[in-house]
Amino acid sequence: QVQLVESGGGLVQAGGSLRLSCAASSTFFNVATMGWFRQAPGKQRELVASITSGGSANYADFVKGRFTIFRDATRNTVYLRMDSLKPEDTAVYYCQASYPGRMYWGQGTQVTVSS
Repeated sequence: QVQLVESGGGLVQAGGSLRLSCAASSTFFNVATMGWFRQAPGKQRELVASITSGGSANYADFVKGRFTIFRDATRNTVYLRMDSLKPEDTAVYYCQASYPGRMYWGQGTQVTVSS
């Protein structure tokens, strides 16, 4: 079993920045594609960004140019740097680790952007 622990959420004003962290409990991290998803009240969970074990990143159109995903293999941690935050970015942000046949989720961290 792989545990993912997110941190870094909070309340920020529009235009501000936050950095989310997701620490994995095992070296499964080294082969997994890591992703950040978010779910706002009344909406479906959606992909925000992902990064492969080789470092290739993918972003949802609504965060391109504002968010950056990166990973640190020495810490088994993936980060999401969020800049120019908007009120519509308010959601619970979840970390996911995936590999063919295996998928794990974190417990989520709340991000609230005030206008």
